[in-house]
Amino acid sequence: MKDIVKLITKNSGIKYDEVTAKKNQTLFFEGDECKEIGLIISGKVSIISYFSDGQEVIYNTLSRGEMFGNNLIFSSHPFYRGDVVAIEDSIIAYITKEELLKAMSENVGLLEQYLKSQADFSKQLNLKIKLLTINNAKDRIRYFLAVNKNEYKYRSITKLAKELYLTRETVSRTIYKMEKDKEIKIENKTIKLKS
Repeated sequence: MKDIVKLITKNSGIKYDEVTAKKNQTLFFEGDECKEIGLIISGKVSIISYFSDGQEVIYNTLSRGEMFGNNLIFSSHPFYRGDVVAIEDSIIAYITKEELLKAMSENVGLLEQYLKSQADFSKQLNLKIKLLTINNAKDRIRYFLAVNKNEYKYRSITKLAKELYLTRETVSRTIYKMEKDKEIKIENKTIKLKS
């Protein structure tokens, strides 16, 4: 399948506004109305909520070829449920609902890529829901590793904890115990689940 970025930006006839966002720039705030989708051409964007106790929850991190606002724009309540923040310098193509519908009706390849993107998002959301239903930290880590083909390369324990929706301390303590009990092996910041 063709890359959706190429489908939209290379002679497709789709009208869009290209915007450059700086690292840590908030693009939309929780409660803002979604009037167009954002297609990430380069960089990374996260959907984040902040709670009164200072806790930060990252709902999703998106990179090249991924979109935000695509579920909201067709919703009966099209308002962001978290802040949309560029977590690195990014280039984003904004496309209106009308332009997107017009383009998809004229381009089957684009329609197919858009639907694939929606399906992938649904799978990712289901994984997050499943993770949140597993209360035991060890079981949550085992499930997460199983979904990721029994191994996962992480950048830091803090980032891994956010992926697992657990505290850093819980993840650190749990993987230490799992490694000691020979349930996992850790090499070069890669956790491997032993069978």
